Amino acid sequence: MTAYDRNNLMDAEYDDSELCHRGDEKIRTFQVDSARDAGVFHHLITLPTYHTTALHMNDLTEGYFGEEGMLAYVKGVQRKEIRKGVSCVKHQRMAGSDLGDDHKTFFAGDKALKAGGDNNTSNQFEVNYINNSVEEKLSLVS
Repeated sequence: MTAYDRNNLMDAEYDDSELCHRGDEKIRTFQVDSARDAGVFHHLITLPTYHTTALHMNDLTEGYFGEEGMLAYVKGVQRKEIRKGVSCVKHQRMAGSDLGDDHKTFFAGDKALKAGGDNNTSNQFEVNYINNSVEEKLSLVS
């Protein structure tokens, strides 16, 4: 351990070191070992979720408020979600937009600007899975 700078153990220079390989193996089996030895269940809820969100939001905001603008979101998030078939791409129903649409329809009738229906962001994407590859088609919303 004396050959390593304890204050910089996460530095990329250590990625192929013996210490890194030993540490990676310990962390790879952390969940199973913790469940077996200490009865810890589902560590994913707090630590990885918090840090994953922070990292991705950091990366997104650098581009979004930089030169790429909205393209940073489309390239870094939306296209990846579509290509991986992540269900939250069509998030309107998951977020309860149908409840808001019902409310808007009650007050504005057919003139209500709704999240649901044929011409919304949820229906912009047609994803076809063919031979384990994904074809995307962005249909124009009128």
